[in-house]
Amino acid sequence: MTTAMARHILLKTEEEAINLKEKIKNGADFGVLAKKHSQCPSRKQSGDLGEIKRGQLVKPIDQVIFKKALKVIHGPIKTKFGYHLVQVYFRH
Repeated sequence: MTTAMARHILLKTEEEAINLKEKIKNGADFGVLAKKHSQCPSRKQSGDLGEIKRGQLVKPIDQVIFKKALKVIHGPIKTKFGYHLVQVYFRH
């Protein structure tokens, strides 16, 4: 079974997600921003979701984690929870 490791930031608005993505692109630390801004309990781990199995997360996030490029900030991705920025750092 395919597994991956990723981290993410969950935000209430698309505007917030776009602003944080720009900050990360300009050198801001993903983990620091996750701790400060994310609405997800994973913020306590700097946004790290740990080991993820296919189908474990909502479909739009699952597709990014298992089909998109590694070590790139993807998003904003809209789900019923809000807007996500996702970075996949390992896939096996």
